[in-house]
Amino acid sequence: MALHLIKLCVGVDSIEDLASWQAERLKRRRQAGEKRPNLFHRTFQSPKRRAELLDGGSLYWVIKGIVQVRQPLLDISEGHKEDGTPCCLLILKNELIAVRPVPRRAFQGWRYLSASEAPQDLKRGAAGSLTAMPPKLRKELADLGLL
Repeated sequence: MALHLIKLCVGVDSIEDLASWQAERLKRRRQAGEKRPNLFHRTFQSPKRRAELLDGGSLYWVIKGIVQVRQPLLDISEGHKEDGTPCCLLILKNELIAVRPVPRRAFQGWRYLSASEAPQDLKRGAAGSLTAMPPKLRKELADLGLL
């Protein structure tokens, strides 16, 4: 059974906003000369349960207080921040998969998320209708337990 990570997606208002931000990041890296750039997220702490995470795990993003989307993990490696300090790189697949919206309180850093606690993926038809909904409405419906 896969193990996942969950993380706050700070500064992003919606799934579409995250997709746009990531597409722009890849575009800039290609323009800088990288032939096949990977999406990654830098984090200070390295997950110790690497093998379990890479056995089908994903990074679940909490957007505006709701778990809304997941992104499959491809690898976990060592890297450096712009200032040269070491960090962990969570290498992500360039695919955002909408999940059943679930409210989640704010927390620091990332947390492990067991497969049994992870929100289910939305069916393709459902994902389109939910992501078209304004984020505030999605949050209110999720808070009421209607999503």
